[in-house]
Amino acid sequence: MPTTCPYHIDPTGADIHAEAAALREQGPAARVVLPDGIPAWSVTDPGLIKRLTSSNRVSKDAHQHWPLFKEGKVPTDWSLGLWVAVRNALTAFGPEHTRLRRPLASAFSPRRVRAMVPQIETITATLLDELATAGPDTVVDLRDRFAFRLPLLVVNVVLGVPDDMHAQFRDAVGGLFNTSLSPQEAAASECLVRRHVDTLIERKRDEPAEDVTSTLIAAREAGELTDRELQDSFILLIGAGHETTVNLLDHACTNLLAHPAQLELAITGEVPWENVVEETLRHQAPIATILPRFAVEDIVDQETGIQFSKGDLILINYAAAGRAPRRIQRPDEFDIRRTDTQHLAFGHGAHLCLGAELARIESRIALSALFARFPAMRLAESPDQLKPIPSFISNGHQRLPVHLGDQARQPE
Repeated sequence: MPTTCPYHIDPTGADIHAEAAALREQGPAARVVLPDGIPAWSVTDPGLIKRLTSSNRVSKDAHQHWPLFKEGKVPTDWSLGLWVAVRNALTAFGPEHTRLRRPLASAFSPRRVRAMVPQIETITATLLDELATAGPDTVVDLRDRFAFRLPLLVVNVVLGVPDDMHAQFRDAVGGLFNTSLSPQEAAASECLVRRHVDTLIERKRDEPAEDVTSTLIAAREAGELTDRELQDSFILLIGAGHETTVNLLDHACTNLLAHPAQLELAITGEVPWENVVEETLRHQAPIATILPRFAVEDIVDQETGIQFSKGDLILINYAAAGRAPRRIQRPDEFDIRRTDTQHLAFGHGAHLCLGAELARIESRIALSALFARFPAMRLAESPDQLKPIPSFISNGHQRLPVHLGDQARQPE
């Protein structure tokens, strides 16, 4: 691997794919610097990502395996501190990961997810009815009014969030992924989410039901979770269960509207919506980069010769992996006709995203219904004018302005 100076990650995420290309130029993994001068590796090669994420020599637990954190050398107000300090399945290792993941797994089983299809279809139809109140030439922010709201409403069903709390979580969740915030702003964002989570827990203790919130509270009452683990598990579910699907829908709509011939193939059924979803996940990984991971011991990757020292912080760059030129032809092109849309957008190994199938089903339902209702939709701005959200973790747009166009005639 070429020896270069560490690459300073842009906290604003201004051009995730240009950054990914620059990192790939440095080899399968590159040394990088995070905000506040925190050193790390960014891994861009799909093969290396798979080997690291399936290895028991790589941990996600900063409390056990990140010396800088354990020794108090990470600023207490580090803007990315939430990502490493939380106590949930995202940051657990070994038996602790199994314990914290277990109460979440049943909620996202294939059977439970398939059973949610009618609810997802109903939520989608309601949002489309609300969109339809806008005129055909009115500029509508499709991200705000559809792509953002649908996943949050669905995850609220999974969690059993009361209707009157939906707006609170909608307004708070975005700040968790904004990596351009100052330490003070990041702390305020975290406090806001934790306050809403505490309110939810208090209400659901008084009004238990058949939902994930009640299941987690019961696990806490049985001594299977601590108060902190209970709270942090909700932060994981609300954040991860929302952000991935938001960005997936955002980029799918953007690319389809920018490629009308491909949109036509999807609308007519010549190419299934499943292909659209998988190609979007490959081309625009909704979570561009994820942290944390740590080398439990010194690691030498036999295929690349790269050496990770014990305690090194490791980032997994899914945005780069999806466009690895050695793995796929024309990697920067969006093409739903591909026969090979392999990707790692939902992770790999023990930490494979629990909500992957739910995100896929939501997106297929949403995209099919959206373009069936508004087949003449068009972008109100060119794709290169769309501004990314300020994050190197989350990959989406701040706004997605469209003209809905004339609606398709609805059956009587």
